Amino acid sequence: MNFAHRLLPRAAAMAFAATLLALGSARPAPAQPAAPHAAVRIASAFDPQTLDPHALALLYHSRVAFQIYDSLVGRSEAFKIEPALAVAWQMISPTVWRFKLRQGVSFHDGTPFSAEDAVYSLERAMAPPSQRAFQLKGVTAVQRIDALTIDIQLEAPDAVLPEKLQYVAMMSKAWCEKHGLARAQDFNAKQETFAVRHANGTGPFRLDRYEPDVRTLLRRHTGWWGASDKRTGNVEQVSYVTIKSDATRLAALTSGEIDLVLDPPYQDIARLKADPRMAVLQAADIGQQYLTFDQARNELADSDVKGRNPFKDLRVRKAVYHALNVPLIVDKVLRGQAVPTGAFLSPLVDGSPAALDKRLPYDPARARQLLGEAGYPNGFSVTLDCVNVAWRENVCQAMAAMLTQVGIRTTLRSSPTGQFFPKLTQGSASFVEFGWTATPDAWNSLNGLFRTWDRAGLGTFNAGRYSNAKLDALIDGIRTEPDLGRRRAMVTTVLRMVGEDLPYVPLYRRMLTWAMAKKVSAIQWPNDTLELRWLRVK
Repeated sequence: MNFAHRLLPRAAAMAFAATLLALGSARPAPAQPAAPHAAVRIASAFDPQTLDPHALALLYHSRVAFQIYDSLVGRSEAFKIEPALAVAWQMISPTVWRFKLRQGVSFHDGTPFSAEDAVYSLERAMAPPSQRAFQLKGVTAVQRIDALTIDIQLEAPDAVLPEKLQYVAMMSKAWCEKHGLARAQDFNAKQETFAVRHANGTGPFRLDRYEPDVRTLLRRHTGWWGASDKRTGNVEQVSYVTIKSDATRLAALTSGEIDLVLDPPYQDIARLKADPRMAVLQAADIGQQYLTFDQARNELADSDVKGRNPFKDLRVRKAVYHALNVPLIVDKVLRGQAVPTGAFLSPLVDGSPAALDKRLPYDPARARQLLGEAGYPNGFSVTLDCVNVAWRENVCQAMAAMLTQVGIRTTLRSSPTGQFFPKLTQGSASFVEFGWTATPDAWNSLNGLFRTWDRAGLGTFNAGRYSNAKLDALIDGIRTEPDLGRRRAMVTTVLRMVGEDLPYVPLYRRMLTWAMAKKVSAIQWPNDTLELRWLRVK
């Protein structure tokens, strides 16, 4: 039975969601003694889909998989790079970085972590069909120097290589070989491997059980190398519960059957803040939402325009932009819990200036004019793909209505995550809404989103298969530019070019909101990821 439906009957869930909660402070209560063996239940609309850490590069996957697996580098409470399984690193030549590995680290099965595992893991992450390969572009070889030292060799200098190594998981070579896991799971092909439902990392939590689309149960790894860190919390067991219904998710929180919700319904955030039983954390998102267009095919699928692809015309892409009243969507659909953006990367990303964060105006008359100039005076039909999570669907419905009003007759197609996300990496959608979670360094985002796609790991999330040779050269140059000042200027140039060519329409950046029982305290990162290692229950 699906746990989401065991929490509360639907009628009761709706009643809970509609109840006006009592007024009170949203700040944490005074400190109380820590619970010695705390268990926490966390709800989200999303399931991790797989536990193979190299198979996917999606937020909802990383949130869970990287509680189990460690990377060579991590991030501090302030989201700054810090040591993880590597304790030190340095560039020993223009094209070689040396990493010193942490001593005394064991995998969850008790076997020691060594340089051999690190080499194996990086090579696995670089090889198809890994979706983490795009982060490692430019790495030509990984070499074991001794039991706790590796060298990463590059085709050209890369001054910020360590920034790219977060979320590249370290796996046990022996465990992978035992279970036939030499390559990452081919998620797009729906491949089943042992790593989909089993895991063996070095992280703070080990996998107890994974029930797809129901729950993931984790227990603290008592031998975790970071256990003595003063920041480490006291949680022993965590249940991630998938509850797609907003009303049921909120009802479970307010009834006490769930302790923390990572995506509370927008319409209920004000009431949650006023509930004396709840604490609400909020932070600006380093990521954002986009629309992107098929620019590869000569004819749009499922369109009444034959023999042409309207989205190859810049005027049509601008028409889409002008047709969308994003401030209204933010106000009415998202209840003000977002910021409309004209930027293609958040100003929190290095080299993305705030000056670029300005939208083209909402102007439906101009949109109709541009369609006529492009040769579509009567418009055309198109299918918009969206994931079937309530707030995303609601935004997509609003955009479909606005586009239809100017003549772009838009049919919304909502799909579950397992069907939707492969469309991004396969480039199979005509018109798609999706979100991207950036890192502070711009190159991963520029390479993942805007670089011409190829099977070697370039443009992995370039869902529209946009291609611009001049832009490619600049993005490749950013990866190898050693001077950080020049690098930032190159990033700004790329973002200006993208703004002129509009392979995407930037939409908005959310206000990230987590709601939790007052007994729970957490540290919130701007990438919407909860680090269980710091979670505490009073």
